[in-house]
Order: sequence, then C-alpha cells, then structure tokens
Amino acid sequence: MVLIIVGYLLAGLIGLSLGLIGGGGSILAVPVLVYVMGVPAKAAIAMSLVIVGVVSLVGAIPHWRMGNVRFKTALLFGPAAMVGAYLGARLAALPWITETVQMGLFAITMLAAALLMIRKRGNPEAIALEAASHPHKHRWIWIAVEGLAVGVLTGLVGVGGGFAIVPALVLLGNVPMKQATGTSLLIIAMKSVTGFLGYLGQVTLDWPLMLGFTLAATLGMVLGVQLLPSIKAQHLQKGFGYLLFAMAGFILWQNLSP
Repeated sequence: MVLIIVGYLLAGLIGLSLGLIGGGGSILAVPVLVYVMGVPAKAAIAMSLVIVGVVSLVGAIPHWRMGNVRFKTALLFGPAAMVGAYLGARLAALPWITETVQMGLFAITMLAAALLMIRKRGNPEAIALEAASHPHKHRWIWIAVEGLAVGVLTGLVGVGGGFAIVPALVLLGNVPMKQATGTSLLIIAMKSVTGFLGYLGQVTLDWPLMLGFTLAATLGMVLGVQLLPSIKAQHLQKGFGYLLFAMAGFILWQNLSP
C-alpha cells in the first residue's frame, strides 16, 4: 500500500516537472512503473506511452491558447514521428529485444536527455544563437528524418523525446523556443498514440493503474503550469538533468549486475 501511494505521488511529480520545465519529466514514468509499482518493463513502456501522450496533450492546450503551437510544423514532424513510434513498438516484439535490452537502451536515453537538459535546454539563448549561426539547407527534410528517428525511440523505450524534439525544431526549423516547447508537446501526444497501438496484443496492461497514474500526472501538470510564472524553470532543468544521470546509473546497475 505504501509503495502504491508513493508511486502515485511520483506520478504527480512527473506531471509537475512537465508543467514547470516543458519536458523531460515523462522519462521518469517507466522507472517509476517498473521499480516502484512492480510493472514488467515491456508493459511499463506501453503504459507510459498513454501517460506521456495524455499529459503532453493537456500541457499543449495552454501553449495553444498562448499561440505557442505551430500546427504546420507539427504536421510535418508529427506523421514521421508517428510512423517511427509504431515501428519502434513492433521492433520491441522481436525475440532479441528483451526487457534487459530495452531498459539498457532506456538508461542510455536518460543519459542523453540529462546531457541536453544540462547543457542546452537550460540555455535557450545559446540554442537560438546556434540556430542563427548555423543555417541548415533542406532543414524540413531533416526535421522529418529526426521525427522518424525520435519516433522509433519512443516506441522502443517509451520516452516522449521532448529533449530531442525541441532542439530539432529550434536548430533545424528556426522555431522560437517557446513555440518549439508547445509544438513538441503536441508532437509527443501524436506519436504516443501510434506507439501504444503498436504494443496492443504484445503485453498485458494494468488499465486501472495506467488510468490512475495518468490522472495523477495530469493533475501535476496542471499545477506545474499554474506555478510556472513564479518559478525560474532554468535552474530546475539543470537540477532535473542531474537527477536523470543518477536514475540512469541506477537502471544500468540493475540491468547489468548478475
């Protein structure tokens, strides 16, 4: 009972972090489901896609009201990401993609997310300057290619991928930082749907837990959005990045130790 309560509190914190820093928090859904709630890894990845998708969609609504969602960009990036997410989910059904392999890949993804949050996501001005000084030819093609790649990652290990989508939109698409954050939430919601569909029939899902976890994370997201004007999110991003480093080390230790 205590672990269940802790799990739901952590779900709320995941949503809170998403509301405050605009991404990265969803990557904690899988380890919380696996190591706190006792859900098998493959099922946890499938369930996290629903949680991440719903919470991201809820988070995209206030951004849309503020004019921070570029639907044309989402329609370019989104379909490729949706196809990639479905392919990644079907790839997870291959015999050699064991739960140990998936969690190992997940930990590596966490390390990459932590690095980006510490070195880039926490400094929007640096990203904008880099985008202006390094223009990309055929950038829209590269956006679609990255959308496909991030989608495969989403389907395979269950992460939203906002830590990779936002820099791609800023650097390749010259999308302002605020609009890139809002647009990325819509893209995450889109590809989470197809990723989840790819897992149907592969795993047994705990629907009550998934729905309760989603509700708790959504409430946390709403609270985070309300607190955002009074909190400096940049400092939270860097601290959250170090937390991801620690979590990644724990997951690697759990899966590599005999």
